Amino acid sequence: MTDATRPASLPLAVLLGHTADAISAVRGGTSLNDVLARCPAEARPGTQALAFHAMRWLGAAEVVRRSLVPKTPPPRIDALLLGALALLWPPGGPPYADHVLVDQAVSAARRRWPASASFVNAVLRRFVRERESVVAAALNDPLGRWNHPAWWLERLRRDWPGEWEAIADADNAHPPMTLRVNARRSTAAAYVARLAAAGIEAEAGPGHAVRLSRPVAVARLPGFAEGEVSVQDAAAQRAAELLAAAPLAPGAHVLDACAAPGGKTAHLLELADLDLLAIDRDPARLARVDETLARLGLRARTLAADAADPPAWWDGRHFDAILLDAPCSASGIVRRHPDVRWLRRASDIAVLARTQARLLDALWPLLAPEGRLLYCTCSLFRAEGQEQIDAFLQRQGDAVIAASPPSPGHLLPLPDNRQARPAPASSGADDGFFLTLIEKNRDHKHP
Repeated sequence: MTDATRPASLPLAVLLGHTADAISAVRGGTSLNDVLARCPAEARPGTQALAFHAMRWLGAAEVVRRSLVPKTPPPRIDALLLGALALLWPPGGPPYADHVLVDQAVSAARRRWPASASFVNAVLRRFVRERESVVAAALNDPLGRWNHPAWWLERLRRDWPGEWEAIADADNAHPPMTLRVNARRSTAAAYVARLAAAGIEAEAGPGHAVRLSRPVAVARLPGFAEGEVSVQDAAAQRAAELLAAAPLAPGAHVLDACAAPGGKTAHLLELADLDLLAIDRDPARLARVDETLARLGLRARTLAADAADPPAWWDGRHFDAILLDAPCSASGIVRRHPDVRWLRRASDIAVLARTQARLLDALWPLLAPEGRLLYCTCSLFRAEGQEQIDAFLQRQGDAVIAASPPSPGHLLPLPDNRQARPAPASSGADDGFFLTLIEKNRDHKHP
């Protein structure tokens, strides 16, 4: 957060109160997106900026709070303190002057919990006085240094022993805003020129990706409402590109399982004329697929259904290609969803891995001989990526990794992990992803 991006829609005290609500809700297991959706409209932009910052530095704030107040305060007061402490100790210097932040946090307490205002004042002022020693001590605690739960760090160490520290640091960076130019309308280079004419600095990435130098509201993007461009990270764009690279013949019968919110569905249809069925078990999320397709002027059949239960929805016609963007930990997109690390539990990974395996096994019989299934997750954990595919290949004797195009496997959210997709050095890192293209042997017999 910089001076240019300070939320100024409402008094800071009001926004800090809403941010405390968000922190408390996330600690109780509610996603930040759901919390923000319930936030008053006039407070939402400012609260989002503050809450995202707090989620990135919540570990350090918790370590600091414990050192200053060993006995945990009531949840709402604790959440207010954590939000204020995170803002008082961000990298690169606080976005607010110390006295302003402390004063406004005390005002927030006085508005809601008047009896705690003096306590909040004392804790924050003590931190400001003793900041150097308190911060130094906090950095010796892994939670304060890395801002990830201990189990998450342990899994990163095990899966990526040489890169885990860089990954953990990258998770706390602001992600780039990346666009996908509609291949039916334009090219990345042409759209970069349009952006330049509109005063927006950007660079063309690989494929149809365009990365902005700084985020802007989608309303400012030329042609956004008309479907000329969408917001999608470059790593996520590789999914449709891989599946369409075979190439898919005009009219190919394609399934997009777990399709919501529809970015990959739309990208497939921008790249090829397909008979595409998009399914998702959540009707509300499926509605977003319809909205996305309508904005882009694309058509597909959508169906609210459980991809893991084909007897309930499959018409018996085999698919030429299947895209399985499986439910996962979202460990590769923590920069965009910084609350995820605090919502997930260590036990969730095994549960998610079982769901992924069930989906793979349920969908594989629906694929035609020589058809291709793209398995992808926005996860860094090998249990949801390479280990999952290794186990699947052992179970399915007619499944092989497609020779061409080559599957990238795990993509880390680091600038030097672009595999065969070069991009300008100034463009920063893409999201973490896993993508593998699996082909069905031609000797396979339909069930």
